[in-house]
Parts: sequence; C-alpha cells; structure tokens
Amino acid sequence: MVSRVIPVETFDLVIFGATGDLARRKILPGLYRRYLAGQVPPDSRIIGAARSAMDKAGFQALVREAIEEFVAADKRDPAAIADFTDRLDYVAIDAKGQEGWPALAAMMRQGAVRAFYFSVAPSLFGDLAERLHLHGIADVDSRIVVEKPFGRDLATARALNDTLATHFAEHQIYRIDHYLGKETVQNLMAVRFANILFEPLWNSQFIDHVQITVAETVGVEGRGAYYDKSGAMRDMVQNHMMQLLCLIAMEPPFHFDPDTVRDEKLKVIRALQPVPAEDIVRGQYLATAGAPGYLADAENPDSRTESYIALKVHVANWRWKGTPFYLRTGKKLRARASEIAITFKEPPHSIFDDASGWRENVLVIRLQPNEGMNLKVMIKEPGPGGMRLTQVPLDMSFTEAFGDEGTDMPDAYERLIMDVIRGNQTLFMRGDEVEAAWAWTDPIIQGWEARGDRPKGYDAGSSGPEDALMLMHRDGRRWREIKA
Repeated sequence: MVSRVIPVETFDLVIFGATGDLARRKILPGLYRRYLAGQVPPDSRIIGAARSAMDKAGFQALVREAIEEFVAADKRDPAAIADFTDRLDYVAIDAKGQEGWPALAAMMRQGAVRAFYFSVAPSLFGDLAERLHLHGIADVDSRIVVEKPFGRDLATARALNDTLATHFAEHQIYRIDHYLGKETVQNLMAVRFANILFEPLWNSQFIDHVQITVAETVGVEGRGAYYDKSGAMRDMVQNHMMQLLCLIAMEPPFHFDPDTVRDEKLKVIRALQPVPAEDIVRGQYLATAGAPGYLADAENPDSRTESYIALKVHVANWRWKGTPFYLRTGKKLRARASEIAITFKEPPHSIFDDASGWRENVLVIRLQPNEGMNLKVMIKEPGPGGMRLTQVPLDMSFTEAFGDEGTDMPDAYERLIMDVIRGNQTLFMRGDEVEAAWAWTDPIIQGWEARGDRPKGYDAGSSGPEDALMLMHRDGRRWREIKA
C-alpha cells in the first residue's frame, strides 16, 4: 500500500523561538522531512525569529546541524538539504519591544498562507499576538500555533484565551497537542466509526473497563525546576491523557469536521465525575544506586509534586455508566510505553468448563513504541486432548501492515503543522475544551493540596507505587504489565 502525499498551499511560516530546543528537535527537522516527501511547495518559506543575534546564513547552518542530529541518515539527502535551507530566512526580534518587527513585516508575501508558531513561553503569547497585529503582519486568514502548557489552572487558561481572542478569532488559533498527531490515535477514530464490528459494542454493556497508560523511563533531570511546578497531573493528565479519554468515550459526531468532533469531546469532559481521594494515587521515584531520586532532580527536598499519578475516572452518561477508566502515567518506570487497552466483559454464559482457561478479550491500541493495534481473542488450542482455550492476538502492526511505510510515518509534529497550513483544526484543542479540562482538574489538585498529601515513593524501574496496584485490586482487576 502506498500512502498519498498531498502538497499544501504555498506558505510563509514564522517560528518564534526558532533557536530553541523544540524547534531544533521537532519543528525544523519535521518540516525538512515534509519537504523531502514533496508536501511542502518549493516556493514556501520558513522564517526563524528569536532574540539571538543571527543572520540568515547562521540560521541555515543551525538548521543543517539540527537535520544532521535529528533526521535519520537515509533521509539526509545533501541536495534536498541545500534546497530546503535555501527557503529559510531569519530575523532577530524582541517579543516585548519593537526591534525586528518592521523587518519581519517586510518579509511577508501576498497570496501565501501566513502561519505563526509560538514556540516560546506562554508569558510571551500576548506580546507576540499584539505585535503581529500592530505591525500589520497577521491578516484575517493567518493562523497561530500555541504550545502547551496552556495555563496551569482554569484562571490562567481563561486569561490566555482572552489574551489571544483580543487579536485572533478562535478559528485562527491552533492549540497543539502532539499526541493527537500520532497515527494510532487517529486510527482509534477510524476503528470506532468506520467498522460496524466495534461501535455496537462500544459501551458499558460490553466493555468492563478501559486502561490508559503513558509510561516513561526517563526522570525529570535537567528540567526538574520546571517540572516541580507542574507534576504529572498538569503535565500529562490534563491534556494528553484527557484527549485520549475523549476519543475513546465520545459519541459519534454527525460528520468528521473540526467543530463537530470537538463538540463531542467537550461533552465527555463535562460529563467527567469528580474524583474522590481514594481513587487517586500519587508517587515520586526514589533514589537508586548511582541515580538520584525525584527530590534531588527537582532540587526541592520538601517537594510534594508527583512524578506518577493513577486515577479511576467515571464518565457520567448512559453509554459509560458503571465502566471505569483507569489512567496512569509516570517517570522512571519499567519501560517506555503508551497504550490504550479496552477490556471487554466475559460472555454472559460459558459453554466450556472452567478448566478451559477463558481470558477476557482486549483491544490494545499502542501509541509508542511500535505503533499498532492488537485484538486478543480466544481460540481452541491446536492439537488433540479436548477443548482447551488459549488467547491469541489478531495483530496489526503498522510495520508489518504497511512495510517500510509503517516505520516511516510522519512524526506527529509534521502532520499537525501541515494541518495548520491546510486550515484543519480537527486535531487541535478548542478554547472551551481547554477550560473544561482545567475545570475538572483544578478541584482534584486543590483537594490533595488542602489535605497535605505527600506522594508515595516508588522504585525507579518499577511499575509505580504499591498503592496504585491496590487501586485496581480492590475492584478485582489488574493493571496491564508495562513493557516496551
């Protein structure tokens, strides 16, 4: 199967914070890969903007170094790199002052899509938005891309929304969540809504529970001071995991377009029940021989910020009444793995005796590593000796299903940036969606702060605190094993 590459319109993309880590690791290498694939028109331009005193040649050299470091060797074509960097320009700019803005305004072309990527701290969003309009750089068709964290609570999220709304309409604002750009996340919608096999079973009558796991092997070293002000709840649950939950739980939209999809996601968030203290487990990874623990990495010996969190969540509507959603995410765990596991209920009556070994049917959607889907079903164990059941996977690995294309899928940032140029907001969060997520999250955080709860310690390389195991065990269920 050969994937189609559909070029976008000619564009001028300005990347504010173009010399920063995100631009070097993800944005610029991703744009090069899209150019190499033929999706970026040759007359498009990418303009770096940052405080650094640098000229065009210096920025081109920086981008070449980023491509050498973050693009696979078989994709580093010297001629393509030279062509791509010819489309680059740079302007040194003061986000809070006037320096550089007239020069940037002079670079803008009529007839090209204008997009502005705010790869900077949220505190600068308002300054950039204001100056883009003050200097006539943004027009009514321009788009802006803003990175998380989009606020740290409901009040700050509302303030950010209000600031951006002063200068841009909602249809111009693209709040990026790279999890929504993953191929498997989008395939979750296709599996649900394009296959009659699943949608009739997608409810509490047939689904026992859902597990969403995002496990990382790295700690917070190098960014401990930042992370200690957020924690796993703000850093992962409020945005990435919330989006995954919404895609699993939402009702079928009447049409696949941005606002109808996001309307249904918003209904899910508003239907989330408050989470009692007994359904929350927070943890911090401990020091090991040769490796510091969270408190040392955060440089805060009295920190009560969680590097791990597990929650049992309920969606209060007819479809999901009685079906729990178990969410867990953490640092320094056993393996790097992100997956959604849909566990179906037992058949209402088994014609086989208990010795036949029935196990539940599970649909596993793997986000990383090895993106793909796996449906575990029961079959008869081959051979004589009676009816013995065994569980086998019906496996759809993208690598196996699509050959080389399965290992060469666009990175999430590549896909999302191309959607910005197309003007497609389906995979981006809307302002009311962000605020609704914070409205659910804030009372949970305020609750443990008021109680003075301290996170439970857990060993690095484990699956998390023992209390998280009990969260499932008391319901007669078990977490899936964390493995790569």
